[in-house]
Amino acid sequence: MPSSDGQRGRPFRDHRQVIEGIVYRLRTGVAWRDLPESFGPWQTIWKRHKRFSTDGTWDKIHARLVAEADAAGAV
Repeated sequence: MPSSDGQRGRPFRDHRQVIEGIVYRLRTGVAWRDLPESFGPWQTIWKRHKRFSTDGTWDKIHARLVAEADAAGAV
């Protein structure tokens, strides 16, 4: 996961909490603004999703998960 080390400003909100918010949004189809407060501000979740989509983080995560599943014989 990308790190906020060496960047100015506030440190990243917990990746797990944000990713759970993204997954919740994708599963339920709710609007970004309608995400429950337990995931944090909707703007943070939307920005992280956009950043991960733009910089290829989602592609890296997907490739690693597929490689691990393939190594375990689950694919």
